[in-house]
Amino acid sequence: MEKENIVLYVKQNNIEATKKALEEGVHVDTQDENKRSLLLLATIQRYDEMAALLVAKGANVNLQDKIQDSPFLYAGANGQTSLVNLFLDHGARFDVFNRYNGTALIPACERGHVETVKVLANTKGFPIDHVNRLGWTALMEAVVLGDGSQKYQQIIQLLKDAGANLSIPDFEGISPLQHAKNRDFKEIVAILSK
Repeated sequence: MEKENIVLYVKQNNIEATKKALEEGVHVDTQDENKRSLLLLATIQRYDEMAALLVAKGANVNLQDKIQDSPFLYAGANGQTSLVNLFLDHGARFDVFNRYNGTALIPACERGHVETVKVLANTKGFPIDHVNRLGWTALMEAVVLGDGSQKYQQIIQLLKDAGANLSIPDFEGISPLQHAKNRDFKEIVAILSK
């Protein structure tokens, strides 16, 4: 019963009850029926204080659920920059990938999370040019799935400044620059052409 209780406490953002359960020996990496860890549940709910408590108690920031989300991957994908920083400081691994065989950076770029991209692209050792199952890098996702607006221009500039390889093509051999030209993203074409 303790396992179900602590899952409920985390979902309700009941910090005191969660603390007490952990002090009584409930494991900090307890998972629910979908293998979502307590930390992943707190991350999904955007309960930063709860997440900080769980991390302080030793929660694994890389523990994946049934669909291969981990707290670190989820926080990156959803632009939760403060949690991304917390997880980077507590053992976030760069060789744990989501269901698309992608990193935390790739969906952050796709969804236009500028601050998260800034952190990840400039994290020492982060695989900025990782290619996911679709054959796309973070840069490619920002071009192909972005709308060419200012936030995507910023993201592409950030990736470029961080040393991303601008010429990795997709599985059809089409480069990010060619995709940008095809979409008439003039500002992005300019960034990629310099």
